[in-house]
Amino acid sequence: MSYYKRHIFFCTNRREDGNCCDNYHATELRAYAKNRVKGLGLAGKGGVRINSAGCLDRCNEGPVIVVYPEAVWYTYVDEQDIDEIIQEHLVNGREVARLKI
Repeated sequence: MSYYKRHIFFCTNRREDGNCCDNYHATELRAYAKNRVKGLGLAGKGGVRINSAGCLDRCNEGPVIVVYPEAVWYTYVDEQDIDEIIQEHLVNGREVARLKI
């Protein structure tokens, strides 16, 4: 059994010369997601881990996150999108089709 049920990687890459996820507030929204997951009691062993990642090489589709072990890729715009991913995917086990890439 895996240490975490799900592992979520937020691309928080920053480039000075081009399109990157952090131009879309990825670092702040990662912190928001981490706090929401903790607040819901989902964080920790057997639960969910939220991590930063370097470039995930999908810059033109960003900002992006990927949820493992399902390997589902999402884009998002704001806290409401993050809330929907947390509630539907992490809590209810249903992928959010409108945000998948």
